[in-house]
Amino acid sequence: MGSPASVEIIEVGTRDGLQMEPVFVDTKTKIELINGLTGAGIRHIEATSFVSPRAVPQLKDAADVLAGINRPAGSIFSVLTPNTKGVERAIAAKADEIIVFLSGSESHNQKNLNRSIDRSLEDVSAIAQCVEGVEIQKKGAIACSFGCPFEGDVELDTLKRIAGHFHSAGFRSLTLGDTTGMATPGLVERTVSALRDAFPEMRLTLHFHNTRGIGLVNVVAGLNAGVDSYESSLGGLGGCPFAPGASGNICTEDLVYLLNEMGIDTGIDLGRLIDVALRMEAVLGRSLPGQVMKAGPRSRLHEYESALRATG
Repeated sequence: MGSPASVEIIEVGTRDGLQMEPVFVDTKTKIELINGLTGAGIRHIEATSFVSPRAVPQLKDAADVLAGINRPAGSIFSVLTPNTKGVERAIAAKADEIIVFLSGSESHNQKNLNRSIDRSLEDVSAIAQCVEGVEIQKKGAIACSFGCPFEGDVELDTLKRIAGHFHSAGFRSLTLGDTTGMATPGLVERTVSALRDAFPEMRLTLHFHNTRGIGLVNVVAGLNAGVDSYESSLGGLGGCPFAPGASGNICTEDLVYLLNEMGIDTGIDLGRLIDVALRMEAVLGRSLPGQVMKAGPRSRLHEYESALRATG
């Protein structure tokens, strides 16, 4: 199909990235990071999650975060909502979009949500009814879309069944999550093609992890398939606690750099984004996986006299 001229990048670092951090990042700092992201030009951010504070204590301040952030014109602040209670809290906090998720794998769904896929699909219907008549966007998400660490390959028919349920419930946006980095370029193109053929009016977003080092290669495959929406995480932060071997998400700065070099517009200031990634690294007190935040773009030059010279 050829690559799109512009791409929407959805930042997930303050939700997907921070959710596993054992030391609580205070609300003021989360707000600072999100404001830094919007200042760099990111306009779609998965800011937090309305899950049980006992299950994910890192995100217990979800409502306070949403109340404190800047909201530039045209911005969308999404929140993860696993059930109707979470949706009600999201509406009260004036979230712009709810994300309703389940897994394409029965085993992973049991680990992640403690219920069957069929039960999760019932929850999708209940949530759709809960937001009927409310001015809030809704988006579906399927974890393990490209493979399960317990079951292996996920059947396309399973993905179509889940996507069809979302579609019937009025969802017109769907994220395909590569939760354990099992995606490959050919698999990405086949999966996108199959779902596009079945549900041409649904906008697809791709969410890759870099578990096996080909996260950005899979982005290129997605671009070749015509997908113009990708989720990524500041500094490459994140992972899934319920999927063995799942390392961080693809890195937002690395993704922006790739797209810039391909001539694809993102509307994001890479230099300012790198500053926010470095701030996240300082907040967490450890090195993050991102590469461009360390090396800078290829246009960054170095002082000749300050470089080491071979001797002998």
